[in-house]
Order: sequence, then structure tokens, then C-alpha cells
Amino acid sequence: MRAPLQPQRPLYGRSDDPFEMLETCHDRVRRALIRMEWLAARLPVHGCDATTAQSARDVMHHFDLVAPAHHEDEERHILPLLRAAGDDAFAAQIEQEHHELHRLWIELRRGLAEVAAGTWIATGPAEFVIWAKFAALYRAHIAAEEAVAFPAARAALDPAAMEAICREMAERRGLA
Repeated sequence: MRAPLQPQRPLYGRSDDPFEMLETCHDRVRRALIRMEWLAARLPVHGCDATTAQSARDVMHHFDLVAPAHHEDEERHILPLLRAAGDDAFAAQIEQEHHELHRLWIELRRGLAEVAAGTWIATGPAEFVIWAKFAALYRAHIAAEEAVAFPAARAALDPAAMEAICREMAERRGLA
């Protein structure tokens, strides 16, 4: 049994729209969260096997590499625009959530590393509480960014600035 998948946009979205690139990253976060929740449901029943180990490695890859780059994009390009528009409190909230997501990730990653290594031993349902908290916070965080932060930042940019942001984001990922 494989973890459920959802349709995907291109890897980073259109290369001329930083908000599509960021939303494509959000789609990938959502898929990684679904995979993580699938693992939390499967592990108590089936334990570690090749499928769960690979799924754990996939989730770890995403939140170890992709998510930090995405947060950096937002902190470099979106939060300064929010602050310039006078929305310091919301920008601070987004930044604080990035820190809290990182803290939760470090905590829950230990269990995923055990699953990936095939050494995970069930200790009870409480061990998955942190996984659920991480997923809930991430979903709320994404919803706030897509509903408020991205539209506000988009309104502050002209096409040339949007293209420059895309170039910088692609260069940092080695895609330019």
C-alpha cells in the first residue's frame, strides 16, 4: 500500500511568477504532510517496512531541504514587503511560525529517522501528537500566507520586480 499522492504542478511553478513558485512549494508541503499522516496511521498497524522507511526518507528530504529554502524565500521577499506596507505584526507572526515549525520539525524528525533506519519501535499513540501538531500548524500557516501575505505582497510588486525575485529564487536552487 502506497501513501496517497495528489496531482502536481511543475516542480517550482512558472518561472515568471514568484507567487506561483511559492504556492507550488505549498502544494509540495501539503503532499509531504499527507505522506507523514499516512505514516502515522500505518506504523502502529504495520510497523517499519521498506514502504514506510522510504516514505519517511521522502518526508525527511522535503522538510530538511525544500521547506527551509521556501521559508528563506518568504523571509527575503515577502516579509519585507509586508513590513513596508505597515503590516509588521503579520510579518512577525509568519516569521515566528517559521521558527516554531522548525522547532517542531527537529523534535518529530527523530522518530522519522528511526522509521527510515528501520529501528522504530512503537511507544504508543502519544508519539504522533507532535506530528499532528506540526501538520495543523503548517496547514494554518500556508492558509494565512495564501489568503493574506501573498496577495498583499503581489500588490506591491511590478512585473520586473516579480521576475527578479523568480531569478533569485531559481539561482539559489541551482535552476538558473
